Amino acid sequence: MVCNSGQYSRDCPRSIDSVENPVLGLRGQEARTSTTRRRGHAALENAMPFHITSSELTIILIVVFLLVAIAFGVYLKHRKNRTLAFRNRFGSEYDRAVLEHGSSKKAESKLADREARVEALKIRDLGATERERFVAEWQSVQSRFVDHPKAAVTEAGDLISAILEARGYPSAAFEQRAADVSVSYPRVMEDYRKARAIAVRPGRADASTEELRTAMIQYRTIFDEVIQPQKPQENKSAA
Repeated sequence: MVCNSGQYSRDCPRSIDSVENPVLGLRGQEARTSTTRRRGHAALENAMPFHITSSELTIILIVVFLLVAIAFGVYLKHRKNRTLAFRNRFGSEYDRAVLEHGSSKKAESKLADREARVEALKIRDLGATERERFVAEWQSVQSRFVDHPKAAVTEAGDLISAILEARGYPSAAFEQRAADVSVSYPRVMEDYRKARAIAVRPGRADASTEELRTAMIQYRTIFDEVIQPQKPQENKSAA
């Protein structure tokens, strides 16, 4: 009997090539599984372009910490320089603002607002004729102090207000006026406030002659400042 290719019967057994080999089939399956795993690992590696080791992570954290520390140090230095600039510029007005607003940060914000407000005003120097007129008025007020000290001090305060308005400072309540004037004349603000307090002291708390004399001297200090042309550095706002 002749067995044809592909024919199978009891008399015609399969060739060795056509018979399934269980061992070879298992090995092939393992090979395919291994290939699939390798492809999976390759895909995972592609999804994770880099791997950070613990030492690299430590270095990154140190660098971030140093950058934050440097930024914080720069901020503190800026705050210190800003505070120093405001304190040097405003003197006693700076301390007064801190007490009033509760912190240096809030005080500096309010003082910066003052500067912005005054910078927007059209402040000018007095003309020669105006200056001569105000000087003559001051001499007249001062001469009346001997006989009428209380009235003379009040007139001195009014005269300073008139000078400020002539220079472009807006008419306002005393505290607003003082805040505006403090931007250009911070060194005389303490005298200005003290003289005003004596001048407006009411009734039984009326100031003594010595106190009125002190107020007149303080007003004279302010008068000598505001009557003169403003110095260039006083025109410039603090940074």
